[in-house]
Amino acid sequence: MPGAFELARERDPYAGFARIDGRHPYRDAVPGGHVDYRARRRRDGEVAFFNYGLAREMGLIPASHPDTMSKGLRRAILDAFSLVIVNEYDLAHGVRVSARDMLPHAYMATRYLQLQHASRHGRTSGDGRSVWNGTWRHAGASWDISSCGTGVTRLCPATAQTKRFYKTGSRTASYGCGTASVEEGLAAAAMSEVLHTTGVPTERVLAVIALPGGFAVNVRAARNLLRPSHLFAPLKQNDLPRLKAAVDYAIARERANGGLPSKQSEAEGYRAFAEAVARAFGRAAAIFEREYVFCWLEWDGDNVLLDGSIVDYGSVRQFGLFHREYRFDDGPRWSTTIPEQRAKARAIVRCFAQIAHALIAGRRAPLSAFARDPLLRLFDASFAATRDRLLLRHVGFDSKMEDALIARAYPLVNRFDRAHRWFETARSARGRVKVPDGITWNAVYSTRDLLRELPAIYASDPTPLAPETILEKAASSYATRSDRRPTPAKRRRASELQEAYLALARRAARLTGVPMRTVFSALAARASKINAYARVTGDGVAHAAARLTRSRRALGPDGVYEVIDRFARLRTQPSARAGDAPASPDAKRVFDALFVLAIKTRDGL
Repeated sequence: MPGAFELARERDPYAGFARIDGRHPYRDAVPGGHVDYRARRRRDGEVAFFNYGLAREMGLIPASHPDTMSKGLRRAILDAFSLVIVNEYDLAHGVRVSARDMLPHAYMATRYLQLQHASRHGRTSGDGRSVWNGTWRHAGASWDISSCGTGVTRLCPATAQTKRFYKTGSRTASYGCGTASVEEGLAAAAMSEVLHTTGVPTERVLAVIALPGGFAVNVRAARNLLRPSHLFAPLKQNDLPRLKAAVDYAIARERANGGLPSKQSEAEGYRAFAEAVARAFGRAAAIFEREYVFCWLEWDGDNVLLDGSIVDYGSVRQFGLFHREYRFDDGPRWSTTIPEQRAKARAIVRCFAQIAHALIAGRRAPLSAFARDPLLRLFDASFAATRDRLLLRHVGFDSKMEDALIARAYPLVNRFDRAHRWFETARSARGRVKVPDGITWNAVYSTRDLLRELPAIYASDPTPLAPETILEKAASSYATRSDRRPTPAKRRRASELQEAYLALARRAARLTGVPMRTVFSALAARASKINAYARVTGDGVAHAAARLTRSRRALGPDGVYEVIDRFARLRTQPSARAGDAPASPDAKRVFDALFVLAIKTRDGL
């Protein structure tokens, strides 16, 4: 017999939104882990973007719901997410809120560790401009939902630095405004959907609520929005009761989502949890490195979730080349580079070894005691296995052939990896250069271009290419005349890459019992899709977000979703020079074509 809520949903398919009202089990499970804020409804918001695909996956809208904004859906979205907190500044200055606009439940800003704060113990840091809207369960999975741009909280860096509370919208201190922008929300939506469709773990944008003046409430969702930094704050404070409460909550959440076994002793549960984190961060670090994703991993675990998923898109980049020297400029400090993210992920896992030991032993041992912990070996194994499989995937092998090559021809895989790595990491003779958001040292070669083009060439003519041809096909638009000069050393590298590639293909042919031409044809079909899509990064995503922001009213929320959704799925489309990101002209052209198509559809042309 259906319950009251199921009956309500039969009458109103959007009834679920009303249950996202600030209540969240983390509040009661982890005392001291949050700050509560009352909130008031904003009546000047409008829906700029709504992620229909994600909402269907979450069960917030019916599976058959079209990508169309009905009046009922618009009202439900605004009622749930168009809000601003009543903060300490408001209370001190007697800001009046009508009873009609005051929402019934408090919203929590969670506490977690952040390196932006002078204290490295997490006593002042956490959600500085965000609150948690609540949790939602559907089809055996729980989802967390939070909103950015809902007002400045006492956990922002500005309050920690100046010991003052700030009015929402104030520009008198860095990190003290409490607001977000429409352009920021649409940029995060575009980038997160692109990464999600390519298998990069990430939170996703559910909705963007536009407010006057270009401001916005940007709503995000993931199956678990806890970050490692949520656990590191009580760890660094040596607050074992709060640490235990937070870890117990995280374990219960992962068990409810099917990520951890349920029948274990307490100690076994802590070890299994730490092992799951080690494997997840090994996978995530390898994916970031192979897919050229920069997300500024640091030891505080602030920019990622417990499963390694990306969270917060202010500094996230994805490149078409391995720009291994790129660093983001965040004012007082420079970011890590893409290769350095592996060491930072490993440092996070080391902290989880410390956490598991502390909860089992009842005391915190020094971090130095875990320099050789088995969790680190588990992380290394997960990193290596994921990195190898992604390389074979980029070559064009399917999962079955990946298994066979790793099990029966690993020396050949390793040989190709070494040869490929030289091309991937080669840097321009120009040295370091400034870019709008930091510094970089441009990569010379696009191995993605090479892996896309080689199998099609060999499928029609298996004759090995001249080393000069390999070098020419691999050269990126960043390569200078000096970089392109085919020296004897470069020719040797090109010959080794080709020989290692052909050796892999020959072994694949023997393992499958099919002719070499058939192997190359299959590789060409898959590699053209995997390596050819126009990547969104740097000015590519800025271009997309700026254009969508300028014309969002003409497109409407459905048109904005259509453009972002189609653009995210372009990894299956061929393009000219995918390796020429970050300033990707292909990405811009393809985005503009989709944008124009969406406008014409809206205008009935």
